[in-house]
Amino acid sequence: MAVSKQQKAEILNELVAKFKEAKSIGFATTTTMTVEEFAGLRKNLREVNATYTLAKKTLMRKALKDALDIDFDLSNLEGQIGAVCSNEDAVSGLGKVNDLVKSSKWEKINWAWSIFEWQVKDLEETKVIAAMPSRETLLSRLVGSMMSPLSGMARFFDAAAKEVEAQWKENLGQIEVKKEEAASTEA
Repeated sequence: MAVSKQQKAEILNELVAKFKEAKSIGFATTTTMTVEEFAGLRKNLREVNATYTLAKKTLMRKALKDALDIDFDLSNLEGQIGAVCSNEDAVSGLGKVNDLVKSSKWEKINWAWSIFEWQVKDLEETKVIAAMPSRETLLSRLVGSMMSPLSGMARFFDAAAKEVEAQWKENLGQIEVKKEEAASTEA
C-alpha cells in the first residue's frame, strides 16, 4: 500500500516529536520479525516508558535532521530500521531490545547504532550501552549494598541478645539450685 504525502508528513512529525523528547535513541535493523514479536517487544518497552517505531529510512533520516540536526545515511543498512526511544531512563529501553537481540537466534533484530547523551555511538558502543543495567537496577543494588552492614549489625545484636539471655537463664538456674541447697541444709 502506497503512503500518501500527508501520511508521510504525519509520520515525520511523529518521529520528530519522539526524537526530541527521547533521552536516548537506538536504531536496530529488523528482518522477518512477526507481528506477534513486534507486539511483544512494544509491550515490554511500554513497561519502561519507551517506544519502538518502524519507518522508512528516508523518513528516519529526515526526522533526525529536523529534530536533532544529525545527518546520518541509513541507506547502507539492510532490512527495516526501527528506532527505540527511551523517555525516562536512557538505558532501560535499549536494554529491553538488547534482551531480544541476545535471544534472537535467527538474527531477526540487530543493533545498528544509537544516540546516547546527544552523541552518535557506533555499533560496538551501542552494544555496550544496551548491556548496561537500568537506573532502577543500579538503585536497587545501591540500596542492597547500603543495607548489608545494617543487616549484619542486626544479626550480630540478635545473636548477642540470645547469648546473653541463655547465660542469664543458666545463671538464674544456678542461683535457684544454690537457694534450694541452702534451704535443705538449714532444715
